[in-house]
Amino acid sequence: MNYRSVMRVLGLMMQLFSVSMLVPMLISIVYHDDTTLVFFDAFVATLALGLLIWFPNRNQTASLRAREGFLITALFWLTLAAVGALPFYLLPDELALSLVDAYFEAMSAMTTTGATVMSNLEAYPESLLWYRQQLQFMGGGGIIILAVAVLPLLGVGGMQLYRSEAPGPIKDQKLSPRIAQTAKLLWGVYFFLTLACIVAYLIAGMSLFDAVTHAFSTISTGGFSVHSASIGHFDSVAIEVITIVFMLLGACNFGLHFIVWQKRSLKRYWRDAEFRTVLIVAVAISLLFTAVLVIHHTQTFATALRQSAFQVVSMMTSTGYATASFSDWPAGLPMLVLLVGVLGGCAGSTSGGFKMIRIMVMSKQSLREMKKMLHPRAIVPLRIGKRPLPRGAAEAVWGFLAIYTLCFAAILTAILLTGVDFITAWSVVASALNNTGPGLGEASASWATLPSLAKWILSIAMLLGRLELFTLLILFTPFFWLQR
Repeated sequence: MNYRSVMRVLGLMMQLFSVSMLVPMLISIVYHDDTTLVFFDAFVATLALGLLIWFPNRNQTASLRAREGFLITALFWLTLAAVGALPFYLLPDELALSLVDAYFEAMSAMTTTGATVMSNLEAYPESLLWYRQQLQFMGGGGIIILAVAVLPLLGVGGMQLYRSEAPGPIKDQKLSPRIAQTAKLLWGVYFFLTLACIVAYLIAGMSLFDAVTHAFSTISTGGFSVHSASIGHFDSVAIEVITIVFMLLGACNFGLHFIVWQKRSLKRYWRDAEFRTVLIVAVAISLLFTAVLVIHHTQTFATALRQSAFQVVSMMTSTGYATASFSDWPAGLPMLVLLVGVLGGCAGSTSGGFKMIRIMVMSKQSLREMKKMLHPRAIVPLRIGKRPLPRGAAEAVWGFLAIYTLCFAAILTAILLTGVDFITAWSVVASALNNTGPGLGEASASWATLPSLAKWILSIAMLLGRLELFTLLILFTPFFWLQR
């Protein structure tokens, strides 16, 4: 393990991250609030720490192998969440968050989970609200690089199923210039979609501040808002439709976005089996929820369809926006809404959850096993669309499910032991591990009332879910550290 090269890269990342704090500092000057020194102090502290880590290792320019890549990825989120928490912690006394709350909020933003310990957002200065949204935007971009550069090396991220068409295929075991070029292309797509979302929000009637900040969290499928009522604050059908469209685009494989742009053909979206399945499932579940709400006479058909479609897409893409309090819905719908968040969007997107490609692989594998029970000698290939699955893909997906189930059970047990009731504990674990955001019970409005220990555990759960489990868990295996 080349630790000095790891520290060099980590130091550079912290220096780059420190520069981002100058933007909310400028926002504080424009809006004449009292957080200018807060962001300046956080900038200086982060820059100094980055320089302290980087300078002794500045000449370590050896190529990074897969193991270094995994370690850098884990340290990236852990350390950037720590320094990212500084502005929340350094706020004036009446607004400042505790250490655990500040770290929780920063981790939630960086992993685009969207869970929050902050309430009455309108009481906070515009600069801090911008900063929360900016963290989600940066976290979403980091997730794209993670999906392209790191997860395929584990064989469980889902992107390996897309290698034949994705730009810059990853075939070696190094973080190579080819990956850097691919990341730049996908970041270009990410910026373009964000700009398009900003324009659409402006046309729909949002102010410039609202449009930019909500575009940051929509494309990143983060779900933070600058209003306590989230998207429901605007009470606009046009804004909700735009949000649904761009949440789905954020949950689409960014390699597919690039192919659509390259081929100049929107038909590519529908031809992609995974994205097509996401759309079909979202429509089907939305109609089911609409029917339940109408049958129980809680809403008219139009209102039920409007709220169901928005909430289903929001949860399925792991965004976590809200236009209504779904915790008050009847017939077990609140629990089902959280279960929708388990599905997730496409591999190689900014969404969390289990990812639709894995569910498709499991379904195909199950059907194949049933066919082979009737025809033991039959050869039934596994395909997603017209593409055959790589060898071992099904085994990797089932292995991921096993680890996912064990992690969920372990984290749920830990949260219950902190004294949280079962409904709240189940909902916050599902929300954190799938990076969706909303919770039930005590966490339906804010996660602030949870015990401090539970917040630390859930912060790790958010990171575990964002790194697709194996990327973080592999660091706790002996062979990772003993291998030369």
